[in-house]
Amino acid sequence: MTEELQYLWNVERPNVTNRVAEAAAQGDRSENAEYIYGKKRLREIDSRIRFLTKRLDGITVVDHIPEDQDQVYFGAFVTIEDDEGDEVEYRIVGPDEFNIGEGKLSMDSPLGKALLGKREGDEIKFSSPKGMRVLCISKIRYSGPDA
Repeated sequence: MTEELQYLWNVERPNVTNRVAEAAAQGDRSENAEYIYGKKRLREIDSRIRFLTKRLDGITVVDHIPEDQDQVYFGAFVTIEDDEGDEVEYRIVGPDEFNIGEGKLSMDSPLGKALLGKREGDEIKFSSPKGMRVLCISKIRYSGPDA
């Protein structure tokens, strides 16, 4: 998010501002599509900058491993198993980081909420789009794949 904020503020916004200024210099702004689009894009950028600034102000960076590594906390890699024996690993992340395709599960999701505080071997129940599901936690780790 910090990288995106810096890019928007230092690169994107100045570029769009220059294009808007050039379009405004061409005369009648009411029928100038470049000017109208540029102003709209500036509003979008400013809105995103405000959002990112507020989010970054409220974020707490968790940069330590919990003392009790046998319990699921924020940042844990959790391997879960379904009733057919299929396993999948997720990392518990914040809502701004989640990406199921990369195995990053939001702590605010139904599954994420069900996993928090649980231990290896615990069964978890949660509501999914396919209905109520029951899964088992088969492994918890807090660092690389060899941990």
